Amino acid sequence: MPTDEQRLAMRHRPAGAALMFQSWNKLLFLHWSVAPKLIQKLLPAGLFVDCFDGTAFLGVVPFFMKNIRFRRTPALPWISNFLELNLRTYVFDELGRPGVWFFSLDCNQPLAVWAARTFFHLPYQHASMQASLKNGQTIDYRSERSTQKKAAESSHFTYSLETNVAYAKPGTLESFLTERYLLFAVNPRKQILRGQVHHAPYPLCNVEVQHVETDLFELNGLPSLQRPFDHAIGSHGVNVEVFALTKATGQ
Repeated sequence: MPTDEQRLAMRHRPAGAALMFQSWNKLLFLHWSVAPKLIQKLLPAGLFVDCFDGTAFLGVVPFFMKNIRFRRTPALPWISNFLELNLRTYVFDELGRPGVWFFSLDCNQPLAVWAARTFFHLPYQHASMQASLKNGQTIDYRSERSTQKKAAESSHFTYSLETNVAYAKPGTLESFLTERYLLFAVNPRKQILRGQVHHAPYPLCNVEVQHVETDLFELNGLPSLQRPFDHAIGSHGVNVEVFALTKATGQ
């Protein structure tokens, strides 16, 4: 398992220039606790389920992607702003480096789906998505994967981010679930790759969740979790630097 020092070390900015810049806004972090063995059997060789007090977690995270751009290029409004909904879990590699493993990332920007699949080997999925702001604070967020055969297979979240802001203390569940700066992926040659991001710690806030409906678990071959989530927290957002992928093994 990763040490506390390894977890904190992931916050440090990598050397060199970032590949991309992004803003992640109006995030809702929903988590369900699950048995570690359920996750481990779905991971590629070389990755291991990361647990908090012996419990693994599946996370569903809807949010707004803003101002996406590559280094030395401007953000283009018609392709740089879109919606994203991911299903994720938490893992570490053979060197104990903690990160995120994505089961899917639904997105309503076709170019972003193509680029993420091609250059980052991430399981992005085309989706029809809409989000609106009601009464100035309540977010109504809907997604339906384009490959779905039944209209009932969709996701719908209604949530309100409160104005209070706090930062997760190291060693807490909130830190375990949100302070993640590595992602892992597998390329066509079955090699594990890691990509690092850098941003300030999430300014976290309480969130009022009024409605949750999602079939992401079933769509990704996981058991249906027809029960309330175990943990919810929100964030108004962070500005992010994204660095190039490297092989996961080695220093």
